[in-house]
Amino acid sequence: MAIVGVKFKEDGKIYNFHSDISLSIDDKVIVETERGEQLGIVVDIIDDEGSSKDLKPVNRIATKDDYEKYLNNIADAKTALIETRKIIKKANINMNIISADYSLDKKHLLFNFVSDERVDFRDLVKDLAAKYHARIELHQIGVRDKAKEIGGIGLCGRMLCCNSCLKDINTVNINMVKNQNIALNPTKINGACGRLLCCFTYENNVYEENRGLLPKLKEKVNYKGKMCEVVELDILNKKYTVKVDENTKEVVSLDD
Repeated sequence: MAIVGVKFKEDGKIYNFHSDISLSIDDKVIVETERGEQLGIVVDIIDDEGSSKDLKPVNRIATKDDYEKYLNNIADAKTALIETRKIIKKANINMNIISADYSLDKKHLLFNFVSDERVDFRDLVKDLAAKYHARIELHQIGVRDKAKEIGGIGLCGRMLCCNSCLKDINTVNINMVKNQNIALNPTKINGACGRLLCCFTYENNVYEENRGLLPKLKEKVNYKGKMCEVVELDILNKKYTVKVDENTKEVVSLDD
């Protein structure tokens, strides 16, 4: 028995399942989920060390018919997305549908949406269930999740991390920005989603560790027998600058 990592979308999250079937990377498999059977692609395989008992199973390797059904479902979900957006616009409901996904048997249709306020969509669910003859689920997501679904180019000129390399979206707070001595300019510190850039989390632990070794700005330190004020910090290089007198500044390295 093995634990396999499965993706349902190319840029999606990896979910773990247990498998009694011999599988290889890139195999298409049918797995059991909360929404019924789904087709996914194996992206990781690890040995089972007894931690798979709470995982749902891989039911079987996907057949050609399964894959054709999967592709047809994608096309039908795109059509449902377009039609549902028209219904929402006509009903003047304050919500923006981002994506639509069918379960493999088409008995379940999931819509992800964003909204600035709480939305009463009970009547909408009834209308959609009657139209698509499926169990309808409307799931409200945040603006970070919206960026992950849509994708785009970041300030760095590369594909958005949330859409390309990040498996999970971590919490980012303003203290991470301050730790890295970055000016609090919204156009520089916010991403395409309008929230703080995810990349502030990448080196934050290094900044926090190095900051703990350095004195604070404007702190008085004993330098060569004289009390001097700290006027600048170079956190990554573990250096700081002290003002010796009105015309003299010197750089102190913790590594010296």
